[in-house]
Amino acid sequence: MSLLTAVVVWLITLAISIPFVTRTWWMPEAITDIGRLIDESFMVTLAITGFIFVVAQVALGYTVWKYGRKSDGSADYTHGNNKLEILWTAAASVIFVGLTLTGFSVWAETRFIDRRSMEPSEGRLMIEVTGQQFVWNMRYPGEDNQFGPTDINLIDDAAGNPVGLDRDGPGGADDIMVPEMRVPVNREVELALKSKDVLHNFFVPELRIKLDTVPGLVGTLRFKADKEGKYEIVCSELCGLGHYKMRSFLYVVSEEEYDAWMEEQASYLF
Repeated sequence: MSLLTAVVVWLITLAISIPFVTRTWWMPEAITDIGRLIDESFMVTLAITGFIFVVAQVALGYTVWKYGRKSDGSADYTHGNNKLEILWTAAASVIFVGLTLTGFSVWAETRFIDRRSMEPSEGRLMIEVTGQQFVWNMRYPGEDNQFGPTDINLIDDAAGNPVGLDRDGPGGADDIMVPEMRVPVNREVELALKSKDVLHNFFVPELRIKLDTVPGLVGTLRFKADKEGKYEIVCSELCGLGHYKMRSFLYVVSEEEYDAWMEEQASYLF
């Protein structure tokens, strides 16, 4: 009976491990350098923890087989081994701290952004993203590269002004409001993330970055996509009954296609 239990434990371990080894239902391909660094960090963590998991389960099966219930019903007792417990606790601490330190720089690359550099600059595309139940609103600064002022009293979703943009204010006349995002390939993009109502979370799986949009605060994310394509933008923070349908799309296109699209959007304003 002990051997049968051990075999079951080993078979379950094998079944759990196969999808990770074969990468079944795996993550979509990363489209940024940061995303690939995150994947590398993830794979190192997965390899180490996966190895420990397999060894532990094999040891568990062996222990069940070797020291399982005896036919005469007797049992052996142990008070543990302090040296071994100190050893594996120290080893776990070293591994945990080591993985944290190696992954910290990758994580910090997308989080610690100098606030002094958040003004629109030449070469960097600025986009304001405002989440609301249950849509994403994208605002581009237009040809002047300056966002116009907003006024809560001007918010009118039916009229196509979900953020209360003041068209008569300085820099507001050429701002572009769209429900989807387009960016040029191989160009740095900076997102200013906001919310009109409740907590949302901006997430593009291929970018490997995500951040909460918090009412009253402005979050910042930067990325530079290097592969053209259409990628889903989802809300990964439960935000209400319509959370499941809060989605949009990120289009990574050539510089020429992006310029043509911007000209088309600008033509609708005048």
